Amino acid sequence: MTNVLSATTDATPRERRSPPGSAAYRRCVRCVMDTTDAEIQFDAAGVCNHCRTYFARAERELVPEAERESALAALAERIRNDGRGREYDCVIGVSGGVDSTYTAYVTARMGLRPLAVHLDNGWNSEQAVRNIERALAALRIDLYTHVLDWDEFRDLQVAFLHASTPDGEIPTDHAIAALLYRTAARHGVRHIVDGRNLTTEGILPPSWSRGHGDWMYIRSVHERFGTRPLKRFPHYGLAGLAYYGVVRRIGTVSPLNYVPYVKADVMQVIQKELGWEYYGGKHYESVYTRFFQGYVLPEKFGIDKRKAHLSTLICSGQIAREQALEELRAPIYPEGLLDQDRRFVLKKLELSEQEFAAIMAAPPRTFWDYPSYSRHSLLRSPRLLSLYRRLRK
Repeated sequence: MTNVLSATTDATPRERRSPPGSAAYRRCVRCVMDTTDAEIQFDAAGVCNHCRTYFARAERELVPEAERESALAALAERIRNDGRGREYDCVIGVSGGVDSTYTAYVTARMGLRPLAVHLDNGWNSEQAVRNIERALAALRIDLYTHVLDWDEFRDLQVAFLHASTPDGEIPTDHAIAALLYRTAARHGVRHIVDGRNLTTEGILPPSWSRGHGDWMYIRSVHERFGTRPLKRFPHYGLAGLAYYGVVRRIGTVSPLNYVPYVKADVMQVIQKELGWEYYGGKHYESVYTRFFQGYVLPEKFGIDKRKAHLSTLICSGQIAREQALEELRAPIYPEGLLDQDRRFVLKKLELSEQEFAAIMAAPPRTFWDYPSYSRHSLLRSPRLLSLYRRLRK
């Protein structure tokens, strides 16, 4: 989950992407990030800011190998102590993907009593549903599923398409975070165990996706382009964030930063022990995600999210740069699925081919073109963030 306060420290935005073939195009000499990220910066040696940031974060966030076992045991003990007398001692989000499935696996091995929470936004693939059911049955973890009001959510997704920003999946991410907070508070637990991890997710340019925790941004897009009120959509603003974080003292922990996390090895483990099935790409357990990342982002915005995912794996030593470049030469969309997914998505969103063509042809815009918490200088104050962190302790 993205903390809205920690996500509001961006400098003045720039939107000058330089695609392959243009005179200003550059690619990092260490990873495969390039100037399709409008905010990328290179040092004198040609290494990008994403590589430098990754290694700086690794120093802070990854538990050293010699300390992993004891640190994970201490984390488990703290969560168990805080959950004494409760039916559950933590909540975990599950989507059917690699990270959340392995998080459930690690959480069970930590001896915790999690409640798994799944947000059904109407776009689950059949594989995702099977993955969730099989994994949780094998691990004996209870599941709570929240089904979004489809008419509201469809209206919100279409509004984001009309907003013409690359942030079209922000509504789902925000609703998941809100649902986890709400569920933790309902059950009186203080810990949300999430699948975020540096070694497979450490690089994601803010210019490609901003505003996950920014309710003002989401609301402003919907107020401008939506057609119906959002009465049931899970959300939280600044007051809600303060309530969950300071009053209820709910926080997130990321155990995948405490364990060796080699994606290829992890996939073998969950396939063998939990009956998990691969679905073809990062976050492709959702049909909409597959279509948005595989078609809308590259066709309209020139964004290929594989570059960020592969660059993270390069920095974490899981693949070589040459291998990543070879993967980028392959088609971005799973073979034979594009036409099928396109028809399905447009029908489900109630968009005609003409309406969708107009959306794709509209000039790209950015997060900064709409009202948001991030545009308020007070909320970008390091002092405010420091105060919030102190109050949560």
